[in-house]
Amino acid sequence: MQTNLTRRELLKGAAAAGLAVAAPYIIPARVWGAEAKAIFNGKDLTGWEGDPQFWSVQDGAITGLTTAAKPAKGNTFIIWRAGTLKDFELHAPFRLENHNSGIQYRSKDRGKWVVNGYQADMDGGNAYTGGLYEEGGRGILATPGQKVTIGADGKPKVTGSVGEPKAIKDLIKNGGWNEYVIIAQGNHIVQKLNGTVTVDVTDDDEKRRAMEGILAFQLHAGPPMKVQFKDVMLTVL
Repeated sequence: MQTNLTRRELLKGAAAAGLAVAAPYIIPARVWGAEAKAIFNGKDLTGWEGDPQFWSVQDGAITGLTTAAKPAKGNTFIIWRAGTLKDFELHAPFRLENHNSGIQYRSKDRGKWVVNGYQADMDGGNAYTGGLYEEGGRGILATPGQKVTIGADGKPKVTGSVGEPKAIKDLIKNGGWNEYVIIAQGNHIVQKLNGTVTVDVTDDDEKRRAMEGILAFQLHAGPPMKVQFKDVMLTVL
């Protein structure tokens, strides 16, 4: 079941139904179509693994931080170690200050906190925020506003539109909290940003597509940056 409800709306619905909500919490099926589980406890990195030079918990959020004095020599990731993703719906509020980050899903662990695979992209200038990128693979698969089918040859073909890129960009709160929703069922992927679909992708490339893999958050090499994630909710579909 797909939903545009925010976590706050879901919690209000749970309260209205007389349901107890605690952290970590589960929103029962009668509020949301399936069980949504918190996979970050808001206190520490239990269940997550990343380079401690760069990843910590600040203000109740998973935080990746680089500085001029402590840059990342390459893209580095914090990996959720408590499971893998197959068919799922993920809600992940994020805040990005400068540069580039992303949410990796159905991805591969290459060791030493390096991850390859599908990425819900985000960048400080919001040129790519909302798009689908394949880290260490086929590159840009869909830019914001595109409906795409990826052929057996691995080449994306735009087959329609899910919205105007400028309208999608206007949804983004620069320097503030935004929410990614990622829904993957079989070879069909939908990404949403602040409740609006940004890409719709069907991946028919059987050799290179991923049907299962890990979840991770990216901290990009380059200029100093900060990225945060909180209230991360996962539903197995």
